[in-house]
Amino acid sequence: MQPSREYRYLSRRISSLSLSGKALIELMLAVHTKGLPIRFKAGGHSMTPFIRDGDVVLVHPLTSLAPTLGDVVAFIHPETKMLRIHRVLSVSGAGCLIQGDNMAEKPDGLVPGGAILGKVTRLERDGREVRLGLGPERILLALLSRLGMLAVIRRYLGPLHARFSRSPWPCIKS
Repeated sequence: MQPSREYRYLSRRISSLSLSGKALIELMLAVHTKGLPIRFKAGGHSMTPFIRDGDVVLVHPLTSLAPTLGDVVAFIHPETKMLRIHRVLSVSGAGCLIQGDNMAEKPDGLVPGGAILGKVTRLERDGREVRLGLGPERILLALLSRLGMLAVIRRYLGPLHARFSRSPWPCIKS
C-alpha cells in the first residue's frame, strides 16, 4: 500500500516533531490504523547496544501475524502505560514475555497482544541503516537475554572491543 499524497507531503514539510508519552502513542495508533509505519527517535538505554539513545526506528503495524521470538516490538508497558521498545523473549497464548537487551533479569512481564503496537523493521544510526539485532541473530539474542547471558557477554566483550577499536598510533584518530 502506497502512502497517500497528503502523507508524503506532510512527511516532507515536517522535518522534526518532538512528541513523547501519550501523544506519541496516540500518533502511532492513528498512523497504524491507516496501515502505515511510523518513524521516530528512540530514547533511553534499555536496548543498548543494539538500539542506542537517539537512533531512529521504523515501526510497522502488526499484521495478522503475531510477534515471534526475537522480534523487537513497540508496546504499551502494562504497569507504567508508557511506550517501550524491547525484544520478545517468548510467546504464549496469553501474550509475549518482553525485555530490554540491557535490562538483565528485569523482564517487562507478560504483555498481552493488544498492548503490542508494532514491530521495529528498520534502525538507523547517524543516517545509516543498522541491521544487527533485527535479522536472524535476533533469536539467539532473545535466548541469551532470557538466560541472563547477554549482559554477561556484554560486560566482558565491551572493554575488549574498546581496547582493540582504538588506533595503534596516538596521532591518528579512529
